[in-house]
Order: sequence, then C-alpha cells, then structure tokens
Amino acid sequence: MHVKVLDERVVRRAKACGLDALVYAPHFTRLPAIRERAARFSDDELLVVPAREVFTGPWHDRRHLLAIGLDSPVPDFVTFEGALAAFDRQNAAVLVPHPEMLNVSCTRDDVAAHPEAFDAVETYNAKCLPHQNRRCRAVARETGRPGFGSSYAHLPGTVGEAWTTFERSVDSTADLVDALRTGTPRRVAHRDGVGHRLRGLAEFAHLGYENTWGKVDRIFLSGTEPTHPSHIAYDGRFDDVTVY
Repeated sequence: MHVKVLDERVVRRAKACGLDALVYAPHFTRLPAIRERAARFSDDELLVVPAREVFTGPWHDRRHLLAIGLDSPVPDFVTFEGALAAFDRQNAAVLVPHPEMLNVSCTRDDVAAHPEAFDAVETYNAKCLPHQNRRCRAVARETGRPGFGSSYAHLPGTVGEAWTTFERSVDSTADLVDALRTGTPRRVAHRDGVGHRLRGLAEFAHLGYENTWGKVDRIFLSGTEPTHPSHIAYDGRFDDVTVY
C-alpha cells in the first residue's frame, strides 16, 4: 500500500520482491478504470487491489485520503468532510498517506479530530525523507492509529522498497479491508542501504515535477479531469461538496 504505476515490469518486480499484493491507486483515474487494470494484472501469485487516493480541498490546501473497498466512485476536489462521509457510506477502509508532508497531507490534528474515520496512518513512505517518516510515526503513535508502510511508487523501480505484513492471509480486496478495519496486527518494513536511499530520493525529485509542470498541465492544459466532481460520470451527486 500503495503504488501509482502498474504494468508488466511492476508485476515482475513485485513478485521478485516477494510481495503477495499491491494496492493500486493512480492519480486522477476513475475507479472503473482502476478496477479494470487491477484485474488485468492480478493472478494466482499477485493480488492487485484497486483503490483511490482522493485529493480533498483546493490545490493550496490539499489533504490526501486513501480509500480501499469502494463500491462506487468518489471524485477529487471535494471537501475533506464530504469525502469522509462518502467513504463511510460505503464502509471503505480509510487510510492516511504521508501525514504532515508538505501541503498534501492530513495533520495530526486532522487525525485526532476524526478518530473513528481513519483505519490506519502511514508510518513509512519510501518517497519521504527520514525526518518526514519520523513525523509520520509520531502522528500514528500520538493518535493511537495502526500503521502501514508503502513504497508509494510513482516509478517502477521503487516497488517493493517498503511493505506491510499482516498476521493473517489476504486473498481478496474484502480480506484487506477487513484486516485494516479490524486493526489486524501487522509489521511495517523497508529495505535499507544506499540503493534504497537513492530510490527514495528519485521519488522525492519526482514530487517536484508533480507540483510544478505536472500541476500546470492539470490546471491549464488538460481540461476537466475524469475525477472532477462536475464530470458527467458523477451525475451531480457531489455538487454540494465540490470545491471547484
């Protein structure tokens, strides 16, 4: 939990690293498309779980939320409270990725203010710098939420750099949702060494692209995103909580 990229190379690397499952949650991609691609790359050796990392709030005040086990799509660019309400209606597992990272994350106050809304807080992210991961662990510890680890791979080579091991089998999306929502014991681990640090730095550099040219492209060049709440696919269901 979780990756942004999914192709044959990612699957080969995941299996070589000994992973049993990947949570696939690409940016700005609607849930049906995520499900279709996840099913295409799942097999008896590797389960690919479809999920959505939803961007709540406007660009200057974003809080990302990772939802696993959604039955129907939830768009980006809705209010924080609106997203949480939509996840709750669907009994999805709701996770906090990269807490207190730049301007794209929930703070410890956000987590503490909604203790029943969040099933886990990320405690290790391969994209984060060491001091950022220390803050992640502090948020989980101080709010009493279980942890999880993630490669957060936007680049194929980062897959398998961090992982979460549950003390139970996870053979389906429903199994993973249940493990998260019931607080199943787990262990968060990651690779070490120069190679691991270099992969993390490459991911962090990629974040710079996402927040400069990538953002400009989204705002000015691409038109309405498929996950924008005004998209015809959402049939106006989120008009009351949209921020754009």
